[in-house]
Amino acid sequence: MKIIFILFILWAILLPPSIASADCADLKYFSYWIRVDEHTIVFYMGNKPLASANIPYCEIHLSSSIWLLKSYVCDSDSIIVDGQPCSIMTIEVSD
Repeated sequence: MKIIFILFILWAILLPPSIASADCADLKYFSYWIRVDEHTIVFYMGNKPLASANIPYCEIHLSSSIWLLKSYVCDSDSIIVDGQPCSIMTIEVSD
């Protein structure tokens, strides 16, 4: 029993925070997005919000074009904003 406990503690200590907190969203059916601020957008399917994405290293304008490189998007994945690849810092699925 002690060995299992020790292995669990080691696993918890060595687990990278990015793996523990990674979130993903299926944006295959998103129909549009809305800019919340210059680094945050919310993806919608009809009038239902699917997920919000924080993109800290690219500025998003009201007239920006957003292209997904894949439909299932996770933290640290890239999207294309105005022709430039941009990394998603966090993506949070809406309830």
